[in-house]
Amino acid sequence: MTTLESALSRAERGDTLSADDAEALLGATGSDLERLLDAASAARDEGLRLAGREGIITYSRKVFLPLTTLCRDRCHYCVFVDTPGQLLAKRKPAYMSEQQVLSVARQGQALGCKEALLTLGDRPEDRWPEARAWLDEHGFASTLEYVGHVARLIREETGLLPHLNPGIMHPDELARLREVAPSMGVMLETTSRALFENKGEVHYGSPDKDPAVRLKLLDDAGRAKIPFTTGILVGIRETLRDRAESMVALRDAHERHGHIQEVIVQNFRAKPRTAMQNAADAKLAEYITAVAVTRLVFGPRMRIQVPPNLQDIAELEMLVRAGADDWGGVSPLTADHVNPERPWPHLDDLAARTNELGFELRERLTAHPEFLTDEWIADPLRASVAHLADPSSGLAREGQRPTGKGSRAPVDAISGDAHEGHGPGADSGDALGAPGGLIAAVIERAAQDPASLDDAEWSRLLTATGDELDALVQAADDVRRYTIGEAVSIVDNRNISGSLLNSAEPGGYDLRLLSEMARDAADLGLTEICVQGLVAGDPQGYLDIARTITGSAPRIHLHALRPQDVADLADRSGLGLRGALEAMTQAGVDTVPGTGVKILSERVRGLVAPGDLEIDRWTETIIAAHEAGFSSTSVLFYGHVETADERIAHLRELIRIQRRTGGFTEFVPIPMPGWGRPLVEGRSALDEHRAMVAVSRLMLTGVIPHIQLPWTRLGLDATAELLNAGGDDLGGTLRDGRVGASSGVEAGHELTFESAARLVKPLFRPLRQRTTTYREVADAAVRA
Repeated sequence: MTTLESALSRAERGDTLSADDAEALLGATGSDLERLLDAASAARDEGLRLAGREGIITYSRKVFLPLTTLCRDRCHYCVFVDTPGQLLAKRKPAYMSEQQVLSVARQGQALGCKEALLTLGDRPEDRWPEARAWLDEHGFASTLEYVGHVARLIREETGLLPHLNPGIMHPDELARLREVAPSMGVMLETTSRALFENKGEVHYGSPDKDPAVRLKLLDDAGRAKIPFTTGILVGIRETLRDRAESMVALRDAHERHGHIQEVIVQNFRAKPRTAMQNAADAKLAEYITAVAVTRLVFGPRMRIQVPPNLQDIAELEMLVRAGADDWGGVSPLTADHVNPERPWPHLDDLAARTNELGFELRERLTAHPEFLTDEWIADPLRASVAHLADPSSGLAREGQRPTGKGSRAPVDAISGDAHEGHGPGADSGDALGAPGGLIAAVIERAAQDPASLDDAEWSRLLTATGDELDALVQAADDVRRYTIGEAVSIVDNRNISGSLLNSAEPGGYDLRLLSEMARDAADLGLTEICVQGLVAGDPQGYLDIARTITGSAPRIHLHALRPQDVADLADRSGLGLRGALEAMTQAGVDTVPGTGVKILSERVRGLVAPGDLEIDRWTETIIAAHEAGFSSTSVLFYGHVETADERIAHLRELIRIQRRTGGFTEFVPIPMPGWGRPLVEGRSALDEHRAMVAVSRLMLTGVIPHIQLPWTRLGLDATAELLNAGGDDLGGTLRDGRVGASSGVEAGHELTFESAARLVKPLFRPLRQRTTTYREVADAAVRA
């Protein structure tokens, strides 16, 4: 019997480890675990030195394309797959169309992505007649034939490099797909036959999860000379022996063919509405040990990948110590559709955290540098790969964007440098104004290339009715689905009116009561307190509010002071704008609400809100706040005296600001209280909302990611409908709290998690708790 000590000694010497060794190492704890981690770190560092990229951790900038969520398998932990009935409930097609694929790919191209990850269910046509019917209607013999077609289309039109995860493939299929994709992948997950053969286990009833079938695929891919990604899944009721044998089986396949470019070690996360929804997540120590043992089983030269969105960013330190050297694909545009409740870390955050751990974050291509040779890359792909690869390191060429025959110079996501759009054409004005007109073509362009539309076209979309409006809404919801994903988010918060400080009005409070309110919010587990409203009297009251809240509840995020409040503080205190923002930082303000404006038009302000901050002053203040490090929301109040053109001009200005500062986290289209004037005479209130939300989603895609629905103004029924028009966020729970319950701007309105879950359940979309800035809340439950 192999002892832990003997296995550790072999690992430290760099010997080849057996399954017995790996099993023993997987049981390491305490000081033995410390030795294991040290050995894994040393092996990883040696491998990076040998590869010529010492001190570098890599990632791939990608878009995630869920080509179809139909599948013939029945994995007990999966929320990626849908049944045909669920597709109908979601208003979702059986397969992404070419247009939907290219819409996402082009947006990713504009954001500098280089990888197009195609993930899908295994051979759904073998189980679902609806899949077979779609393929027949569109002229494809199989799902895999459509995968090949789409992969070729993506590369030719955008220059993105496809990475294919289509499930089990036969040798002839691998050979055909090798011509259209530089790399492919399938997770082994586990070699456990018990999990496949025993009723009630995770892979029972899933023919494609037969370990023998998956291992044969690995050998077939190796013989086909395909750079291949695979890995194990930790925590699905496999034994330590299963885990050890899985690692060794993967190593054996790689030793036969040399084709495995990276091994993913993924931790199980329970998903709601699955057979394993009540199972415990993989424990962190267990997961870290598995990463370290995988590193030592494979040795220095293998890339070991851990998905950064499946753990808190603070936990990445232990994973790096365990020998990881790759974060995998991370998208600035699309959700992780397999784990919709776990958003990708922001790339700036990931780079900063990687740097804190002593490494540099560098972008790579979907095929790792060692595989960018003629032996591994098929001839039709070599020029596309060479265009994006740094010739000296084999990593991604910095600043290089993919180009394809369908490419046009995009608007730069950072600098905002504009490029000429297609426009409607010289003689298309009459057609756009006519019933039907060019609306279908305009909607398609809005989904695929929003920067190509001019203001007249966007205004035309805002006035769509009937079938045109339905088509617009469907396009917007498809863009939402295939970029932001299916998750509906909400922040647990409460509002406090700044105007009620020291007020005799109902809900008035002093600093002592405010301190109690803040402590109460912390005790209730809230993550945000929002403060808005002009403070009467001493302008230091703004800062007193902030200091009191942060002093009483230091872990709560303070979202406070609209541009109008900031300007008032700046003017009356004598601090000036820059000084006011510095004082807010010192007082503990984290982010600012971007409210206090209806439409960015002086004409409109003079008619409906003359007391609001002047438009140029609002713009100056929000830009200064962003540049001082405060992110903010953005809003538009509609349905009063504004025109369609003024709405579009407002959105254009938000886009301009966002390209300069990157400070807006979401956009909130809000119906103006007490008005309800439609843009189109006779159009229902719901259709007015649908048009506004849909145009917002399409126009702001790739610029401002989230569309928040103000449920207190819309009502819950309309809010649910607008979640199918491009909306993805419910804002806040707006809890009143147990102290000072009437001190909030919208006191008396609460949306509990249970109520929010009931709202999204018929839509078959998961509900996730977020932070103010759309990060993950540590230890937050996924509620749906």
